[in-house]
Amino acid sequence: MGGLTLGVFGGTFDPVHLGHLLVAEEAREQLGLERLLLLPARDPWLRGREATPAHHRLAMLRLAVADYPAFEVCTLEMERSGPSYTTDTLEELHHLHGPDVQVFFLIGWDALRELPRWHEPARVLSLCTLVALTRPAADEPWAELETALPGAGAHIQRLDVPLIEISGTTVRQRVAQGRSIRYWVPEPVRQYILANGLYRPSV
Repeated sequence: MGGLTLGVFGGTFDPVHLGHLLVAEEAREQLGLERLLLLPARDPWLRGREATPAHHRLAMLRLAVADYPAFEVCTLEMERSGPSYTTDTLEELHHLHGPDVQVFFLIGWDALRELPRWHEPARVLSLCTLVALTRPAADEPWAELETALPGAGAHIQRLDVPLIEISGTTVRQRVAQGRSIRYWVPEPVRQYILANGLYRPSV
């Protein structure tokens, strides 16, 4: 009998929005995943902007997936102090779920180009299959990846997903401008943002 088929979708989720959830569900279905973990980063080391406090981002994620048992919020990186390294998280997942777990780690197409800059990228590729979420017309960075990380292509799977032009940046900007974010984020998340005064300009 094979091990658990586990998807992992990491990010700042600042805030989680409907684009995240649609992509996650499409990946779950196309890859036949038994479970999909949404993995909020505590301190993403490659991102310059200071993220919203972790407890708010975590609360919004839990609200977003509360009624869907196939999705689970994973707090491994939230509980770890210091920068979030994917290698550490993948090793912990293998320890928790056993050596036969099959991990599919979802990343955006643009993030795939940054793979050579990740902490221990070769180790990342040995611990999971990277699933690059893309659109059919996207430029392919395979040649440059193979130059920087020989053999990387054998550990990377391309997955075409619907194009949803929603980003956390746009959601934050709309809130700051006093504009509606209804239908941009799950309704419980929208209510949480308003109730807690998130993304408002500082006075």
